[in-house]
Amino acid sequence: MTGNIYKPGEQHPDEWGKDLNPKAMAGQNYGLEGPHPEKNSPLTAFDLKEVHRQLRDFRDDELKQIPVLPAGSRLEQNATYIDLRDPDRQEFTAMSGMEAGPDTWYVPKSEVPYQLWNRLIGVKNPERTGER
Repeated sequence: MTGNIYKPGEQHPDEWGKDLNPKAMAGQNYGLEGPHPEKNSPLTAFDLKEVHRQLRDFRDDELKQIPVLPAGSRLEQNATYIDLRDPDRQEFTAMSGMEAGPDTWYVPKSEVPYQLWNRLIGVKNPERTGER
């Protein structure tokens, strides 16, 4: 028995596909499908004055390594993020269809050096934060 494996939106005839699945790839992780503003986002923690004040223990060069997703950016399903607006900076795993809003400062774990990430989430162990 052979089965067809479709990506979302491919299972309908072309003339109806856009009507039946207007955002067929939303939240799906098929390679680099869709926009990835975090890959070349001009917005970093350094650029946001409130974040800059909040993360005063971070040097400017470190803040420039922490991308902040612009509003409207889709989060990747099952990827890990933190919201810098959350005072506890708890990690969360994105679900399908999530996106950055105007009142969020989402940071993707995949785009931050691990030692900086550990400091962002409150790890104090010098071996894990690169501080000696």
